Amino acid sequence: MEDLVTLKASILQKISEANNLKALEDLRVQTLGKQGSITVLMKNLGSLEGEARKEQGQKLNDVRASVGEALDKQLAYLEAEALSHQLISEKIDITLPGRSLPQGTIHALSEAMFEAISIFKDMGFWIAEGPEIEDDEHNFTALNIPETHPARQEQDTFYLPKDEKGTIQLLRTHTSPVQIRTMREKKPPLRIIAPGRVYRSDFDQTHTPTFHQIEGFYVDEGVHMGHLKGCLTEFCRRFFGKPKLPVRFRPSFFPFTEPSAEVDIGCRRGKDGLEIGEGSDWLEILGCGMVHPKVLKNCGIDPQKYQGFAFGMGIERIAMLKFGIPDLRSFYEPDLRWLSYYGFDAAKALREGRGL
Repeated sequence: MEDLVTLKASILQKISEANNLKALEDLRVQTLGKQGSITVLMKNLGSLEGEARKEQGQKLNDVRASVGEALDKQLAYLEAEALSHQLISEKIDITLPGRSLPQGTIHALSEAMFEAISIFKDMGFWIAEGPEIEDDEHNFTALNIPETHPARQEQDTFYLPKDEKGTIQLLRTHTSPVQIRTMREKKPPLRIIAPGRVYRSDFDQTHTPTFHQIEGFYVDEGVHMGHLKGCLTEFCRRFFGKPKLPVRFRPSFFPFTEPSAEVDIGCRRGKDGLEIGEGSDWLEILGCGMVHPKVLKNCGIDPQKYQGFAFGMGIERIAMLKFGIPDLRSFYEPDLRWLSYYGFDAAKALREGRGL
């Protein structure tokens, strides 16, 4: 009996003094393992007889239970200590600023396109699209462009090999073919805008072989020049953010409109460059006019019953004026500094509902 009391006290003392998980595990093996001191005593109970074996077995079970409880308690303590030490050693200073990630922006060209589309959609126009590879009929003939017109020459237009039927193929030089396709497929009233990529054989500070246009037209009974002027005046003032922007319509000539006009906006030229708004000078930004009766006839629309107006502008041109971009070619150069400087917040555009 005295030997078990001494053994129990010794083991409990060693458990309380174990200061790490390895030492505690070693003690568990030494006492409760297959060859542990308490396990060996339990195995030796078979050598006792009757009441002696029963009495000694109860005492050993009490010792084993006390040792097991002490081991569990010390294990929980040491694990808590280890976790606490780990949390202290691996803590993160959340007061430090986070690592910023590169943020993408909306390209200035897309921003201008989205703004123009949004304004015309508010006026009731809907978007129409067409192929970029066109035929001569839709790109020139149906638009009343004569055979001798300079735009038909190879130095201005990218021609492709003829198709299997012998039809002349080309990269569209404007989005006006979308207007022809729409008028041939649908009946008036029609009010559409046709944004898209177009191609012309030209390359300098204000021209690129690939650029973007947004054209539009409105065909219905009773449409007149006053509707055209009101529509484009409102667009110019909203797009450039100038409620009192001077807008004038100057007589011009286009084969597909009659009468035709070019739209000028007021500006001021000085030492600091060009400023859009009230001033003593004018700047041309787009062409327009009433749809030519021949164009309506070519599309199967009676010009005696229906009239319409049409307009078209280069997106790069109005973007350069709005955002102060001096060189058109910069739109197509992969310069991240330029993209960052002239880029626009994508989240803001989504919040404002701008886009296609």
